[in-house]
Amino acid sequence: MERRRSSIEVIADILRLGQAGKTEIMYSANMSYFQLQKYLNYLLNLGLIDKVVVGNPSVTYRITEKGLDLLKSIESILDVLQLNGME
Repeated sequence: MERRRSSIEVIADILRLGQAGKTEIMYSANMSYFQLQKYLNYLLNLGLIDKVVVGNPSVTYRITEKGLDLLKSIESILDVLQLNGME
């Protein structure tokens, strides 16, 4: 039986991408469009990612310094708890 990911693990999956568009984030982080919208808005409001306009109407999302700091902290916690790579 596969365990469900926590919100923190989903956030880490998104932040690990560095910079990506909605479709890439959705597929890489294995989430629905509804979940994607929820997480992107949350991360934008916290200043963990930035919205980058790369064309009209093309937009990507990029991790910020604050997001990098959070990702490092999450990775450390997951390593201590031995959840990284655990299925």
